[in-house]
Amino acid sequence: MDCPGKEFLVEYLIGVDLGTSGTKTVLFDSDGNPLASRTIEYPLYQPKNGWAEQDPLDWWIAARDGIKSVISKSGINTKDIKGIGISGQMHGLVMLDKAGNVLRKSIIWCDQRTAKECEEITSKVGAEKLIQITANPALTGFTASKILWVKNNEPQIYEKCAHILLPKDFIRYKLTGEFATEVSDASGMQLLDVPNRCWSDEVLSALGIDKSLLAKVYESPEITGKISQTVSELTGVPAGTPVVGGAGDNAAAAVGTGTVEDGIAFTTLGTSGVVFAHTDKLSIDPKGRVHTFCCAVPGAWHVMGVTQAAGLSLKWFRDNFCHEEMIAADGMGKDPYYLMDKQAERIPIGCDRLLYLPYLMGERTPHLDPDCRGAFFGLSAMHTRQHLLRAVMEGVSFSQRDSVEVLRGMGVKINDMLACGGGGSSPLWRQMLADVYGCPVKTVVSKEGPALGVAILAAVGTGIYGSVQEACKKVIKTNPAQNPIPENSAEYEKFYRIYTQLYPALKESYKNLSVIS
Repeated sequence: MDCPGKEFLVEYLIGVDLGTSGTKTVLFDSDGNPLASRTIEYPLYQPKNGWAEQDPLDWWIAARDGIKSVISKSGINTKDIKGIGISGQMHGLVMLDKAGNVLRKSIIWCDQRTAKECEEITSKVGAEKLIQITANPALTGFTASKILWVKNNEPQIYEKCAHILLPKDFIRYKLTGEFATEVSDASGMQLLDVPNRCWSDEVLSALGIDKSLLAKVYESPEITGKISQTVSELTGVPAGTPVVGGAGDNAAAAVGTGTVEDGIAFTTLGTSGVVFAHTDKLSIDPKGRVHTFCCAVPGAWHVMGVTQAAGLSLKWFRDNFCHEEMIAADGMGKDPYYLMDKQAERIPIGCDRLLYLPYLMGERTPHLDPDCRGAFFGLSAMHTRQHLLRAVMEGVSFSQRDSVEVLRGMGVKINDMLACGGGGSSPLWRQMLADVYGCPVKTVVSKEGPALGVAILAAVGTGIYGSVQEACKKVIKTNPAQNPIPENSAEYEKFYRIYTQLYPALKESYKNLSVIS
């Protein structure tokens, strides 16, 4: 029975997740329960082949209107909103003039125009030194090469530039008027000293980039600014509400799945595949096969391997070879992938000695080879469409195991694995991962991912919880794990060993194939 006159304290948090296709804004209570959600989409501009740009003002409109919408939908007392966190697509370049006006569209993460600038970065800094400081080789997706591209190709714009921000940090600027970033997102710029969690004077000097253009660096749960009076009038959030550092999309997803302690990792089976592991001890791969970034937990890092065509491989197979399942699924009101799972379940492990290499888009981990391509190996007259289907799922699982092996070789512990993304919803694929990895695989109850992650960071920054780990223990709930089946693991191991022999055997042939016009 409630005590007379005692009020029940309710506290709310807002998570803003700035994605490539749209921005999702979610209002949570302090236990992580979503109360209202709004996603607002915007266009992607591709003025030339291989280019990808977006208008930062589209992001701002989506964030502003999303915040206003979730407050309106929920009908809460806005004075109980304790903080806001922002997650965002990484690596994008936002350039502002002295008055804070956008100078050009943002060159975003998937833009591929900067190959020459990557060569310039490697030449000026040195390949080994670059990995030692930034924990990664020069990549076209990262922000530093985009800055140099503008400097080299649009000098009139570069001369006007007074501030360089990442996508989510532009939203922060519009909300608070502050120029700030945080370590997880800044790690993807290739300008941060990742071991020491600060801008690298050595890299900036070598590349001729003025440090004053960059924002102040915070840890992810730290308060970086407060909602301005103007924004309060636009959104309904009280002026003075704290905005914390937030995180890049993968780092935010890590918090949203509870991947915040040693031994915990997650596998994302989306279009690409990601194996992401938390580590309290800095670990950098000298070969640059995986990315090491500062993570959203202060004083810790994460290591991430990427498979280019994970879910994409299964989608490719569906679109080209599974028309019957797509028609049947439509009539049944089911997802075609559900029926495809049922077909694949009928085929034994190893697909009667058939293997698939998922290199439809080249590969990043562990091969860093844009020329390698997909292949079926061991095909015989006995194999059916169902064999090929299961081989695709197993081949993607083996490619994810490659990332796990690199991480384990770096001393990163993986005892517990979470499965995310569309492929993570498949019980068959989760069991494959458990058997291939040799560790339990489970899913998180909440589907809010990065938005929940940055709301948790806001809860920590505003004192609702004492640490990110404490908050995740309270908020994150998981479904029962699928444990590895020892006899399955032993059977998969035979085929994985052959799988690892195939790329080295084909490497030179891939290269020769790529030069044929």
